[in-house]
Amino acid sequence: MSTRRKPLSNSQFISTPSTTIKTTPATRAGAPFLPTRLEAQLLAIYPLTLLLGSVFSVLSPASRAAPYSADLQSHDPAFAPSYFAQKKNVFNVYFVKKGWFWTTVAFFAFVAMWPGFGRGVSTKRVRATLRYLVVTTWWVFVTQWFFGPPLIDRGFRFTGGQCELLRDPAAREDMSDTREYITAATCKAVGGVWKGGHDISGHVFLLILGSSLLWFEFLPALTRVEGLRDGRKIVLADGKLASVAVEKDPLTESEEPTTRGVKFSLGVAALMWWMLLMTAAFFHTWFEKFTGLLVAFWGLWVVYFLPRANPQLRAVLGMPGV
Repeated sequence: MSTRRKPLSNSQFISTPSTTIKTTPATRAGAPFLPTRLEAQLLAIYPLTLLLGSVFSVLSPASRAAPYSADLQSHDPAFAPSYFAQKKNVFNVYFVKKGWFWTTVAFFAFVAMWPGFGRGVSTKRVRATLRYLVVTTWWVFVTQWFFGPPLIDRGFRFTGGQCELLRDPAAREDMSDTREYITAATCKAVGGVWKGGHDISGHVFLLILGSSLLWFEFLPALTRVEGLRDGRKIVLADGKLASVAVEKDPLTESEEPTTRGVKFSLGVAALMWWMLLMTAAFFHTWFEKFTGLLVAFWGLWVVYFLPRANPQLRAVLGMPGV
């Protein structure tokens, strides 16, 4: 699909190897680090999904009849109301628990296939990879390691939680250092139960962070294919506010490879949404899911919205499609 360019007054056109970036004075008020209407609609899907799943868990007769274990953060396996309510379902074991692997595969498949990144090791590919690395670092800090236990486990301990074995004097006698068992993984390894504090939903965090990373990266590709306008606003180096639109260049882009790259990423993002809905319906309390959402949104905001208001940060991380 080709688009007709209409000359606008007070416009600047900046040419790159694969796109033309049109910078025009911003015509509407608002902070540049806030989402556009399209981005806001996209982000709204996540809280609505959590709400839908939570409502389903309350209204579904099967869910109400199945005992829920706060320690397991799921329904009793013997009375699971659905196949997806079992932690050992194939999608949870091989997709959600390996979610960042699938996010990584989908991301680099898109980066490799989409012609909008240019040829070879282009600046756009480097900046996209840097954005991926920053988001991945946030995932590592929250779920894997943060100069010791990850932030999820630190938050659990801060809110009063601990390994149940630490409450048992007989079990503590055999421990040379009781504070050694401070993460969920090490607690489970010694037969303990992680309980007593607030546990941010790691599944909600991962599924929202991973799928949003993919959406924000290939959204410019979708807007080009559909001929939609991109209304992102940025702060220029001189402090002025401007709008940025990336127009499709039919001479350097073909839709077929773009579609191939986007289709696979869309498939991964769609499956992540489905598993987010299943998580919302069958696992965790509403507050655990809500905090998982907030922590994921915080990392996304730093990478995809803050650079629009900070020219120095934007010079390093860039913006998808620009």
